[in-house]
Amino acid sequence: MKVGAIDTSRIEAMVAQLKVAGARMESSATNSINTENPAPAKLDFADALKASLDQVNSVQLSSQQLGQKFALGDDKVSLSDVMISMQKANISFQTTVQVRNKLISAYHDIMNMQI
Repeated sequence: MKVGAIDTSRIEAMVAQLKVAGARMESSATNSINTENPAPAKLDFADALKASLDQVNSVQLSSQQLGQKFALGDDKVSLSDVMISMQKANISFQTTVQVRNKLISAYHDIMNMQI
């Protein structure tokens, strides 16, 4: 039984994406600390929440499409790609559920406060 090797180029591409995202986060943090350049317009919570939900939806849709391509026998799609995309979609969905649970818990705490 031969086990297929992991494609290291995809792992290296993912690491590069993480480094770019980290660099963006650091640059945005230094911009917000810098008093000479004020921070850009404030981000509305509802907009941030909607953008996050849209991103989770797009990850799930792309995972589903990749799974369908694999099931139809597309040679360009490997099983490892399908499984990784499904796990990414699962993790993003579980994160969204946990954020929702925290928001509901915070709402209940606020509503139970004595005035």
